[in-house]
Amino acid sequence: MSNAWPHVALTELVVQRRDAVKIESGVDYRLLGVRWYGQGAFHRETVTRKTSKATTVYRVTPGQFVYNRLFAGKGAFGLVLPEFAGAFVSNEFPLFETDTEQLSAEYLNLYFQQRSVWDYVEAASTGTTASRNRWKESQLLAHHIPLPPLPVQKRIVEVIGAVDDQITALDAEAKAAHVVLRRLRAELVNDLGAPVVRADKAFEITMGRQRAPKYASGPYMTPYLRSANVGYGTLDLSDVLEMNFDPKEREVFGLAPGDVLVSEGSASQSAVGMPVMWRGELPEPICFQKTLMRYRAIEGVSVPTFVNHWCLWAYESGTFLDIAGGTNIKHITAMRAVQMPVRLPDITDQKRIAAELDTMSEVVAAIRAEAHHLRKVRAGLLSGLLDRTIDIESADLEA
Repeated sequence: MSNAWPHVALTELVVQRRDAVKIESGVDYRLLGVRWYGQGAFHRETVTRKTSKATTVYRVTPGQFVYNRLFAGKGAFGLVLPEFAGAFVSNEFPLFETDTEQLSAEYLNLYFQQRSVWDYVEAASTGTTASRNRWKESQLLAHHIPLPPLPVQKRIVEVIGAVDDQITALDAEAKAAHVVLRRLRAELVNDLGAPVVRADKAFEITMGRQRAPKYASGPYMTPYLRSANVGYGTLDLSDVLEMNFDPKEREVFGLAPGDVLVSEGSASQSAVGMPVMWRGELPEPICFQKTLMRYRAIEGVSVPTFVNHWCLWAYESGTFLDIAGGTNIKHITAMRAVQMPVRLPDITDQKRIAAELDTMSEVVAAIRAEAHHLRKVRAGLLSGLLDRTIDIESADLEA
């Protein structure tokens, strides 16, 4: 359709509510936060007069619209759900009620789930420093939103809700499949019937090269991976740095498809031992830093796919974390890594085990990919419904 919905300032559609409550001794106050990227309100913490620096909190009412002034540009918007009745927020979380004869709170929440809106809010936020930027209530009230008739707003909410239900179902299916995968991996990779060898007899384990100022420039600048690039079976290649690795160092620290990178240490225990298989995502040469260890199959002894699943099992079971030393920052260290016991089947069984686990991994990946695709569809559908390029009467087909 050619005509967009009329745009109306929120000051005509919502009213800010501030039900201030003074914090008293002996009373627990359940405080809400708002997750980024449109994920909504959640129970953040419970405070008392002893544990809270604030002297006043603000009571919420289910159905209110809430946002975080400090992280509005990150999509920290949501609704107060019924289960949060009796909870509170701090001063950083303004609360609003809609004029229900003009505006549905659920529709307003959908509007603020758009990345284009977050980008606008981020650019419009102000503060003394970039890290303290806030989108103030006056800015929200002055903001104009597309306003279809109330029945159409409710229909849009229903259509997007149906898509959300599908996404939720796919997420649950992926989670359940991943639980099965982890159990299967623990059963197959740690087979009690397989002979036990030291890890350095099963895999070639190499620590990456230390980063140093002398490597910041030179004739052999080479991309390298560090712990920031490695997640739980995933790679983030959006920020790959370079160091000087001469030809001999490239041979020692170079990556080949099938190598498994393991995060050697971290201040976050959940990151210690995170593994990912390198599949040649970037052209060679590419090396790795000392924050990572490289696990490589030994010809005739192990196969890369089994190495990958063994490292995933060692992370999932907490075995990597168990051997890590340190207080604030946990480190596995190469010395500890090479001494780990490995139940190592023969090559034929390794290939069979890896093939079975790879098949299950592909199932999990396919479900997650479907959910990811549906999220992209949802974003386009929502945008089209709000700017009226998609006629609400055909919304079911689009969903």
